[in-house]
Amino acid sequence: MAELTIDAVVFDVLGTLVDEPAGLRAGISALDPSSNLDAPGTERLLLLWQRHIEREQRRIVGGDRPYLPSDALDREAAEVVARAAGAEDPGAVATPDAVESLARAARRLPPWPDTVAGLARLAGHFPLIGLSNASRTALLELNAHAGLRWHQALSAEDARTYKPDPAVYRLAVTVAGLPPERLLMVAAHAWDLRGAQALGLRTAYVARPVGDPPTPSDRFDLYAEDLADLAGQLGVS
Repeated sequence: MAELTIDAVVFDVLGTLVDEPAGLRAGISALDPSSNLDAPGTERLLLLWQRHIEREQRRIVGGDRPYLPSDALDREAAEVVARAAGAEDPGAVATPDAVESLARAARRLPPWPDTVAGLARLAGHFPLIGLSNASRTALLELNAHAGLRWHQALSAEDARTYKPDPAVYRLAVTVAGLPPERLLMVAAHAWDLRGAQALGLRTAYVARPVGDPPTPSDRFDLYAEDLADLAGQLGVS
């Protein structure tokens, strides 16, 4: 640890601090209470949602689509899921209000069991910055719903692109007023950490059931089982 000197910690939110699939599953299940969707059906719809969001964010980062905030992409994904749910269960009818409620499910995501205590523990020793692909409005609701503690929360909306575009990580560097190597980016997604690493940030992978695990070629500064483990590795009692 002697060679790792950190002055601020930057956290990814979706998947790292909140269980995104769990919140979306709840929204999908509530789409139409009369639906006969079974668990595998819900998982198929969840995968549709995730693939739509990932594909459209990649298109925006690649310049193949004009920027839209996460709220708009969530609404698109909700419409895709509602259409597919109707195809799987013709008796199910998703009203416009139900589709809108599903879109907003992306803001009602439960924290992982160690998240709230872990953030509180770290916040006593480092400035904490949330850095999310969620829009400003979505991030506000996410933080409130999950009880997340920040000193600053930043949305990719301010860069009008999405991670892993370097412009998003630059938001945290600018706000912190520190050299990139004095910031530690924490995420459960190896692709996210690679993006931060490319801009010079130090990196910490935190294992989550829904994350993107590192490959053998990845070289991150820290590997943690959870936020308690991360705090211990950073010397936080």
